[in-house]
Amino acid sequence: MQSSVISSASRFRTEVFPRRGDLYRHLAQNGQQPKALVISCADSRVIPEEIMQSGPGEIFVCRNAGNIVPPTAQFTGGVSASIEYAVVVLGVRDIVICGHSDCGAMKALLQPDSLKTMPNVQAWLRHADAARCVVCESYPDLESKAAARALAMENVALQLNHLRTHASVAARLARGEMTLHGWFFDLETGGLLALDGKEERFVEVAEGAEMPVAVTAAERRVA
Repeated sequence: MQSSVISSASRFRTEVFPRRGDLYRHLAQNGQQPKALVISCADSRVIPEEIMQSGPGEIFVCRNAGNIVPPTAQFTGGVSASIEYAVVVLGVRDIVICGHSDCGAMKALLQPDSLKTMPNVQAWLRHADAARCVVCESYPDLESKAAARALAMENVALQLNHLRTHASVAARLARGEMTLHGWFFDLETGGLLALDGKEERFVEVAEGAEMPVAVTAAERRVA
C-alpha cells in the first residue's frame, strides 16, 4: 500500500500546480534567483520554506543530519558543493544555518554508544564534536534535555565558523557582500532565536524587530 505522502504527489500535479503554473513556468524559463542559502537539519519536522514563509525559487536549501558544514579542508561533498554553487553561481548574499530543539543528531552526540551501529552517522557527527566538548565543559550541570538544547545552539555557532573556511564565503565576506545568520527553531513553541554576533548569544526574534545577525556584511582587509 502506498503511503499518503507518496499518493499526495499526484494531487500536487492535478490540484496545486495548476494554481501556481505561471510561477513555475517563469522559473523554468528564467532560472532561479534565490536570495538566501539555508542549511538546516534533515529532521522531517523542520521545514525551512515553512519557517521562512517562502515560495518556489526564493531560498536555496541544503539539509543534512545536524545542519553541519564540514570545514572545507577536511571534507568535500554535497554540502560543500551546495555552498559553492549557491554563492558563486546563484549569488546569494545571505546564508542561514538553522538548528532546532529535540535534534536527534545532538542527542546522539551526547550518547556516543547510540552511534556504534551507525558508522557513517558517527563519522559525520565528528564535525560537531567541538560543540559537544564546549557543552560538556561549559555546561556541566545541565540535565539531558537542556544539554541537547544547548548543544544545538553551540553547534550552530561552530558550523558558522566552519562555513567561513569555505573560499567562496570567505571572499564574499571580505568584500562586504555577504551576511551570515545562525538560527534556532523551537519545535514546541514555533519560536525562533537568532545568534547576535555582537552579544555572542542567541536572542528571541521579536515580531517587527530587526533580525539579529551572526556576521554582518562589512568590507574587510587586514593587510
